[in-house]
Amino acid sequence: MLSASEWQVLWTSLVVGLRATVFALPLAVFVAWLLSRKRFAGRFLLDGLVHAPLILPPVVVGYALLLLFGLRGPIGAWLDRVFDFRLVFTSAGASLAAGVMAFPMMVRAVRLSFDAIDTGLEVAARSLGASGIDRFLTITLPLAAPGVVAAAILGFAASLGEFGAVITFAANIPGETQTLPLAIYSALQTAGAETTALRLAGISCALAVVALIAAEWLARAARRYAGRPA
Repeated sequence: MLSASEWQVLWTSLVVGLRATVFALPLAVFVAWLLSRKRFAGRFLLDGLVHAPLILPPVVVGYALLLLFGLRGPIGAWLDRVFDFRLVFTSAGASLAAGVMAFPMMVRAVRLSFDAIDTGLEVAARSLGASGIDRFLTITLPLAAPGVVAAAILGFAASLGEFGAVITFAANIPGETQTLPLAIYSALQTAGAETTALRLAGISCALAVVALIAAEWLARAARRYAGRPA
């Protein structure tokens, strides 16, 4: 059985991961569509910026977030001054850090689905008078649904496992920002807490397996909805 503090860690992890996914997914879909369908100056620069968290150390990403969203950063200071809202050292900040790290994987998953769609379908719809938003909502997005679903599950799972950027930007505050990886790290630093660390690691593995199974099931359902073989 889990202790009250371990249940709190699990709840915090789920909230952080879900919030990160909900806010990152629409932006990931838009950026993936932009990179897949549009040709514009600076496209390669945008592509590199989007995928930078994949190759940068997570601590560097967390430090960059501190510079931007900290109380002395340009965005963080503005949010604090105008809305009295802070991201640094908060659960929302943990979601921001986790979402930034998961964002490239989400964009990649959706972009692959966009690239696989026959653009002739969109051209035919345009010739019949369908507007850009109509083509996107009725043709492009439904056909890309498996990739969108996969991106959501992948982003959620990655957010659950993020450590470096979260601890750098949001710290390791029990009940606020302490997710499963941070709680495991704390347990490993505490004498006699090896059992707790093992139990939390088991929970992390179980969540990862459930996420993979859910991703496969939902992707198959999305393919059936889009009229593709499951």
